[in-house]
Amino acid sequence: MTLRLYNTLSRTKEQFAPIDPKNVRMYVCGPTVYDYAHIGNARPAIVFDVLFRLLRHLYGDSHVTYVRNITDIDDKINARALELRGDRNVDVLEVVRELTERTYGVYQEDVEALGCLTPTVRPRATEHVPQMIAMIRVLIDAGLAYEAEGHVLFDVAKKPDYGKLSRRPLDEMIAGARVDVAPYKREAMDFVLWKPSDANTPGWDSPWGRGRPGWHLECSSMIEATMGETIDIHGGGIDLVFPHHENEIAQSEGAHHGHPLAKVWMHNGFLNVEGEKMSKSLGNFVTIHELLQDWPGDVLRFNMLRSHYRQPMDWTEAGMKESWDTLARWYDVAEPVTATRVGEAFLTALSDDLNTPQAIAELHKASPEELAGGLSLLGFNPMSERLASKKAVDTVEIARAIDARLAARKARNFKESDRIRDALLAQGIQLKDNPDGTTSWEVKR
Repeated sequence: MTLRLYNTLSRTKEQFAPIDPKNVRMYVCGPTVYDYAHIGNARPAIVFDVLFRLLRHLYGDSHVTYVRNITDIDDKINARALELRGDRNVDVLEVVRELTERTYGVYQEDVEALGCLTPTVRPRATEHVPQMIAMIRVLIDAGLAYEAEGHVLFDVAKKPDYGKLSRRPLDEMIAGARVDVAPYKREAMDFVLWKPSDANTPGWDSPWGRGRPGWHLECSSMIEATMGETIDIHGGGIDLVFPHHENEIAQSEGAHHGHPLAKVWMHNGFLNVEGEKMSKSLGNFVTIHELLQDWPGDVLRFNMLRSHYRQPMDWTEAGMKESWDTLARWYDVAEPVTATRVGEAFLTALSDDLNTPQAIAELHKASPEELAGGLSLLGFNPMSERLASKKAVDTVEIARAIDARLAARKARNFKESDRIRDALLAQGIQLKDNPDGTTSWEVKR
């Protein structure tokens, strides 16, 4: 089976040929652990989990290395830690550790509930500061970076092909990077590799004084430490193309004599909520953790995969209900199947740049054995207890409860009527009193 992937670097769909078929290497930018991850963060977690599963299917489980980092050095983390510390006489780094450990624990539970496998390696930025310092030394010695007022910056002018990933004009890159105008910079586009830390900011000793690494450097160093100079696939959200991934390329190639950081660059599209960009100000900012309180993880995962990963996606409640209904029907068919196999048409679609909408279309036509095999490869579990419990409702008992509630209302015993309604709602059954005096119900999605 030929695997073809869209490469952001070349802007074309290419036949995938790993550097070493017995050691296929993929890196995906992971969470910055200062707060619960929003639903948009679930998209790369799910998309690249499907790719991880497909690569293991094609090359063997033991021949694929998937690295997803944990960003636990970041100014947003530092700011949140200072808020949490308040007036307590506690080292801020201790508060940072508490915050990042707790937040990452929730993230890991959330993505596991979404059906994501645990990556092969989950490096933390705080565990790789010596490697970051070593990479900066190499870049300075190569004349690609310079020290200025306690900062170390990458000299973009020394990288003639800078911008080859994003392919944006210089003025657009400057605007997109929200460039910090500083007198110690040689050029506006020069980006930070190391910056000083004050007494209230976590820092590490370095040749350039106590400080902390720049965000872009963290990923380059962790890739080098876990998988070497050049990897097969680097993934992340489309918002990371510039400046993050562009800067990763610059510093990694600079430190490795021009050797490419990754052969293939893959990026998932943006996610909107009910037709609008997700924003706290609009009140449509929703976390994975919150959604999992009301929806099974399998349903969230299926809803995400109904759209092609490179396309923008609109996350709607109507779409979620459709996803639940489809998955529940399929689970009824796939659950009793013991022998499974992956259908050729399904695998062909999935191998065409992770065309999950087409792969799902093929499952609609698949035999029970192929349906079960396809669902498994996509990361679904037909034996999911939570999904089964939501669909396995006792209609006879619900009818009896509705009759008892109607009798209570006729007797003007509204307290009992409300008790029955609330008891059903607690079981996931939502009642609707119709204008004609009847009562209908639905499973609460």
